[in-house]
Amino acid sequence: MFGNDISIDLGTATVQVYIKNKGIVLREPTVIAVNTDTNEVCAVGSDALKMLGKTPPNIQAVRPLIDGVISNFTLTREMIKLFLAKILSRTVGHPRIMMCVPSGVTDVEQRAVIDAAREVGARDIYIIEEPVAAALGAGFDISRPHGTMVVDIGGGTTDIAVLSLGGVVVSRSLKIAGDEFNEAITRYMKKEMNLNIGPITAERIKCEVGGVLPRSKELLCEAKGVSMLTGLPKAVVISSNDLYHTFDDFVFNITERIKEVLEETPPELHGDIIQDGIILTGGGSLIYGLDKRISDIIGVKANLAHDIVDCVAKGAGIALDGIDTVSDPTHVFHKKAYIRD
Repeated sequence: MFGNDISIDLGTATVQVYIKNKGIVLREPTVIAVNTDTNEVCAVGSDALKMLGKTPPNIQAVRPLIDGVISNFTLTREMIKLFLAKILSRTVGHPRIMMCVPSGVTDVEQRAVIDAAREVGARDIYIIEEPVAAALGAGFDISRPHGTMVVDIGGGTTDIAVLSLGGVVVSRSLKIAGDEFNEAITRYMKKEMNLNIGPITAERIKCEVGGVLPRSKELLCEAKGVSMLTGLPKAVVISSNDLYHTFDDFVFNITERIKEVLEETPPELHGDIIQDGIILTGGGSLIYGLDKRISDIIGVKANLAHDIVDCVAKGAGIALDGIDTVSDPTHVFHKKAYIRD
């Protein structure tokens, strides 16, 4: 891998950039703030996240990706440019970039990702599916004739795949993921607490007391927002053991798609999956009790991967490094998408 070659996990919630021998060099929220009067970018990443729900009318803080795909190409391009400017010297030339995409991405959605990378000056652009990158980043050798099942739960999409011989055997991609937890919390607060809260508060509640199983030791969290009855500021206390039922639909959707993938998986690979278990990656997998719920429903042990949040970005870096391993024909888990003129 050349010194300035990079892999980018362009997630709905978080952008991660990985450089070999340096690791994850950038991890920022996928948020950009723009002055609508001047079309100037005010902030990106963490600085822009702080502005969500707090801006005057002439400033918009938005997430330019929805459900894992680019919804606003212009803002996504500017965001990537500013992120890369933080980590790449102007003198290093044009990098090779490995971009991660959900397994169910359409050609149009993939083209938007490729164009965004091309706009920031990439020399060569490669595409890798997120569950493939996740498996590589979790330390699995997917080039073997051996079945590996990965469930990658990001912010906007959940990718479920069985891998063997460097490729995807069966897969499903759902536009339901970690952000769905936040939306479920927002709905719960409105219905049960008559409280309207913002996205940052919902995220905090999820991190502090969220879970899909009751806890032996109940956790409490204070939430502040606007009373839907009076229109005035209000604070309430939420219990972890009252909240967990809110996520039942999410668990059902995930496990039903896992069942579908397993039903379509060749029988010879089932033994490998039983032996290794189902590998959970992505930040959405960290919700309390999700691994146990999946294990109980599917009947196969679900294991949290090491470096669970960074698996996709690291795996994409491993794949990019493998491009130069011409003597190894098993490096077939990526494809070249664009060659700079």
